[in-house]
Amino acid sequence: MIRISTLALLCVFLAACGAKKAQQPTAATTTTPATTTASTTAAPPNGPSALQAEVAAAGAGDIPDNQVFVDYTGKSFTMKFPEGWAQSGRDDNVTFRDKNNIVRIVIVAGAAPTVASVQKEIASLKGARTTRTPTMLKLGGLPAVKATYETTSAPNAVTGKRLTLTVDRYELAKNGKRAIVDLGSPVGVDNVDAYRLMIQSLRLK
Repeated sequence: MIRISTLALLCVFLAACGAKKAQQPTAATTTTPATTTASTTAAPPNGPSALQAEVAAAGAGDIPDNQVFVDYTGKSFTMKFPEGWAQSGRDDNVTFRDKNNIVRIVIVAGAAPTVASVQKEIASLKGARTTRTPTMLKLGGLPAVKATYETTSAPNAVTGKRLTLTVDRYELAKNGKRAIVDLGSPVGVDNVDAYRLMIQSLRLK
């Protein structure tokens, strides 16, 4: 009787040890819970950088009164641009320039801009100096915001001279897409009439 009880106790002890051992994971089966770490890298701004003049570009001057304008069609917009100007980019991110007269339109995803949002955006642009408080207006029947900023080019390697660019930025939105239009001219150049024609021709699809 004593021998049977001792044997039974021994079996219970061995079973308990085996169960405890099974609960301890081996190095091969140990898993570490997944952890997520918030990125400290700021997201890139949802829009283009400030326009800047190219100090090496030849000359600067007003757009002539007899300038011919042609239609440009992107994926999400149409707009008139001066015929013969050099084009870079395409579709919904395109730039036209002649000397240091520069026109750029970029379409990004986004809601309608406000005076506050545009003011904050201009303030965040590297090298840009706000020269006029943003104002509301209408373009093609859509509410829009206009702001003005200046940028200064790097110095010319030979003369050391810098060129200051005045840029009128217009922003408007339609169907979840925000258009950002920069119209830049060197300080002292008068492109008011030509740029008015261009921005008033802008149509978002």
